[in-house]
Amino acid sequence: METHVFLVRHGVTEWNQTKRYQGHQDVPLSELGRQQAERVAAYLADQPFAAIYSSDLERAHETARCIAAKQGISVTCFPEFRERHGGEWEGRTVEEVLREYPDWETVRLTGGVYGVEPTTAVQERFVRKCEELVHKHRGERILIVAHGMCITAALGVLTQGEIDFGKTRLENTAISHLTHHELDGWKLRSFNQTPHLEAE
Repeated sequence: METHVFLVRHGVTEWNQTKRYQGHQDVPLSELGRQQAERVAAYLADQPFAAIYSSDLERAHETARCIAAKQGISVTCFPEFRERHGGEWEGRTVEEVLREYPDWETVRLTGGVYGVEPTTAVQERFVRKCEELVHKHRGERILIVAHGMCITAALGVLTQGEIDFGKTRLENTAISHLTHHELDGWKLRSFNQTPHLEAE
């Protein structure tokens, strides 16, 4: 019995556009981000889901609400799907962090200093909640709206490194599709798909 899990990154924010670390800062979608959310919602409208889940941060929750409105269902939020906590980096631009933290590249990949949440901690909380929901929805289709780093970090575990944080940049409102089978485990069906943004 296969369970289908669709992972969607939230729409773009002004902080995304200015390359500013967001982390747990509750930054809303920009106007472009709202348009992206509406477009991914329209694209997924004829693909019914048993449930829609989201990070409890507004940029993800708003994106999820757009999708759920087309499905006629509600959204359930979990803090386990939050973006990585950015510690001292939150609110700063990438340029500022590069200038002030010479070990930026190493810390970005591993975390654990400057208050930056360890990558392994992000993976553990995200994957644990995913597996809990898969057991709850065996044989069904569910959708989770979350954030770029936490999705790719979790995929590093679920795909055994086929996709991983630091290898690929996940686009805003990109869709990734996994299946889970009780015997065969996780399989990645598609990654970082944005047909809704490419359409005229």
